[in-house]
Amino acid sequence: MKCLKSSKTGNIIRVSDREAYNATSEWKFIPKSEWKADRRPVKKEEVKYSDEVNESAMVSLRTAVAYQEEQTIAEKQLSKKKKNK
Repeated sequence: MKCLKSSKTGNIIRVSDREAYNATSEWKFIPKSEWKADRRPVKKEEVKYSDEVNESAMVSLRTAVAYQEEQTIAEKQLSKKKKNK
């Protein structure tokens, strides 16, 4: 089984080796971990806000959560490598 991603639509599919070999140039091979991340829901941590938290802190937190959801597995791995250096 192989995982393919459409360069036009961004669709991710998992197909047999034979189907992957015959795929058009629109499809690119991707890691299985990226396919899994697309299929499984992202775990969200619930944050309880106190009355003392100001609006700007809440906005920055929402922005951070949205950014985290948009990152692909490969981007997360790259950022971890950069932090370890």
